[in-house]
Amino acid sequence: MPGDSIDAIANTVPFSTITSQYSTQYVSSTILDIDLASIIYTSGSTGEPKGVMLTHRNMLAASTSINCYLSHMANDIIISVLPLSFDYGLYQMIMAFSVGATLILEENFIWPAQLLKKIAANKATVLPVVPSMVGLLLQHNKLFSYDVSSIRCVTNTGAALNVKHIDNLKLIFKTANIFSMYGLTECKRCTYLPPDKIDSKPTSVGIAIPNTELFIVDEQGNQLGKNQIGQLVIRGSTVMKGYWNKPVETEKKLKNGLLPGEKVLYTGDYCWLDDDNYLYFHSRMDEVLKCKGMKVSPKEVEETLMRCSLISEVAIVGVDDLEYGTAIYAFIVTVGEVEQNNIKQFYHENLSAEKRPKYLEFLSQLPKTQNGKVNKLELKKIADLKVSTETILA
Repeated sequence: MPGDSIDAIANTVPFSTITSQYSTQYVSSTILDIDLASIIYTSGSTGEPKGVMLTHRNMLAASTSINCYLSHMANDIIISVLPLSFDYGLYQMIMAFSVGATLILEENFIWPAQLLKKIAANKATVLPVVPSMVGLLLQHNKLFSYDVSSIRCVTNTGAALNVKHIDNLKLIFKTANIFSMYGLTECKRCTYLPPDKIDSKPTSVGIAIPNTELFIVDEQGNQLGKNQIGQLVIRGSTVMKGYWNKPVETEKKLKNGLLPGEKVLYTGDYCWLDDDNYLYFHSRMDEVLKCKGMKVSPKEVEETLMRCSLISEVAIVGVDDLEYGTAIYAFIVTVGEVEQNNIKQFYHENLSAEKRPKYLEFLSQLPKTQNGKVNKLELKKIADLKVSTETILA
């Protein structure tokens, strides 16, 4: 933790004390920028985790780019509850150390009030979050009213912020810039939404980060124009070396680029660009459902349902169905006690027939991975089991 501004916290040692115990003499190294620096595993929220091989060049390029648009400085105090096994958490450390900022690492997010208290006590300036944290922070901030005005920057990735999340963050961190971002472990970060566009383009994931190029292609690899949905392709120095011991999966993701020997990343995500070159995430290619003969994006259904004031969280999965081909199964967390018919009325009024859930299940909370993402793999298993044993009512 660079800097000595938080000596009062129990069980901390000033960074200057640690560094004074070691030699400052330069040690020569044979490590090259193209050598492997880390293997970071994907979250496994929708399938088997894969080891993403990242070089020193990959990680340095990513941290430099993100530091640039977030304007991280030596006087920043970043407070993070994200696990270091999650690339979003690991990069908080890399970015802080690279600019000489202070990093406060919290063990977990079990006690949201404690996080708010530590933000206030240490005058933290940067807070990285995932969407599942936002609602809990708002609830506890209303109860305890800590002074969190020191936060100048709130960042998000891992899953998209919806309009409710953005509004809640504004209520908590009234003067902070909110950065909605999008990326994959395979290239760390692709885009960020400038804070001054959060109101005019709240559903966009933004523009390409510095030193990165992106474009949209069709199934044949032809580049598409504006407002056309296709697969997102990433070009730049953040693109991974490949998957650890998975040559077949690597070949599917890394394809020949514009220059000889260059590889670009085929993300497996359907996206589109608006007239201003702002990117919008549509769905993961492997999550698109075919319901009643029509292609349905689970994200689109989730976003529509989240507009209902009675719903605080929702996740959509597909289950095999003789009538529909694939039927939509909705897991819903409500705001207090809610009549099921009120939810049904909302989606009948706001969703076309093929996008309406056939099955509803109410939960107190959605299962999450260690990285804070909704664990759709677990939800899919639950849905398949209940439909096959007829223990869920349509």
